[in-house]
Amino acid sequence: MNKKLTIGLFGFGVVGQGLNDIIRTKDLNLEIKRIAIKHPEKQRTLPKELCTTNADDILNDPEINTIVELINDTEAAFVIVSRALSSGKNVVSASKKMIAIHLQELIELQDKYGTSLLYEGSVCGSIPIVRNLEEYYDNELLYSVKGIFNGSSNFILSRIFNENISYDKALKQAQELGFAETDPLSDVGGFDSKYKLLIVALHAYGIVTKEEKILNIGIQHISNSDIQYAREKNYKIKLVPNVMEFGEKEIVLYVMPRFIKPDDFLYSVENEYNGVVVQAAFADQQFFFGKGAGGHPTGSAVLSDIAALRYEYKYEYKKYRSGTSFVQSYNIVLTVYLRYEDDLLIEKLNFESISQRFYAEEFKYIIGEIKLSELIKNKKDIDKKGVFLAEL
Repeated sequence: MNKKLTIGLFGFGVVGQGLNDIIRTKDLNLEIKRIAIKHPEKQRTLPKELCTTNADDILNDPEINTIVELINDTEAAFVIVSRALSSGKNVVSASKKMIAIHLQELIELQDKYGTSLLYEGSVCGSIPIVRNLEEYYDNELLYSVKGIFNGSSNFILSRIFNENISYDKALKQAQELGFAETDPLSDVGGFDSKYKLLIVALHAYGIVTKEEKILNIGIQHISNSDIQYAREKNYKIKLVPNVMEFGEKEIVLYVMPRFIKPDDFLYSVENEYNGVVVQAAFADQQFFFGKGAGGHPTGSAVLSDIAALRYEYKYEYKKYRSGTSFVQSYNIVLTVYLRYEDDLLIEKLNFESISQRFYAEEFKYIIGEIKLSELIKNKKDIDKKGVFLAEL
């Protein structure tokens, strides 16, 4: 049944405006009745009667049956979404951090009140990866899901490798173009990718885990020496979140820079684009590519969820509910490149083996095998300036 949706929209930033632009071009069975904004003094093209600064004007309106949440405040977003679900309103959200850290509670709220929360726009912008994992791969054995989930860090790395500029200059360009925040650590430190990986892991393997249980190593300490090493080997460096099956009913999750070879799908994913590679037992390898950020690309994903709610669609969380959920493991051995300054770090990390050592006046690095558990245990030392670690 094509149900009429009356929408209360929270947030009219880049994505909110992009969504509004798209809706205006479509003849859909829906209406945006009210928009909650943070700064009423801001000049907007919206009619004044459409806007409010009071959340209750939307949440307590019985005519509004659908909430679209697109704000930047994580905890405020959770309050809005949980209140909406609890009062019988369906919700579409693009707040990846909020969803990632409250996954368990959000599933329980949907079960308790019979409501639906959809969040395709929270992971990889315009790429429909959540719905594909939920529907297309629902009975498929997946070996791994990896990719480029963050457009800001990928834009910076693309500029470094394609224009031969420094990290600092590439970051400044990203900030000037609006691809990176004034404080870019969430993007370049791998935190944003980690939140998205948490959501992907739920739909791919049925596992709910905590952000502090997942290693994230970023690109913020990349140097010209690391870039030179990559070029000499004909690699590019990408920030890659990865969830993969390991052992019997075990999975590993981590976010880490990776040296990418030219024959890898991710090698050609540039600028603000995202790419997701799914390795499956029967479907084999499949690649999803699209814009990972921006008002219209993310707005299109949000609209796809809104359209699905017209037909009362909801995530079934099939793998989560199957009773055969995976256990998170840290025992996998990874091959890594490590540039360092202090030799004591090598002793601390307890490498399984070291295949290569390089010493020069400018920098030194080693290549070796190390357990994921050792990297997690020593994350603070790896995150220090003068150290850069990437998977090979």
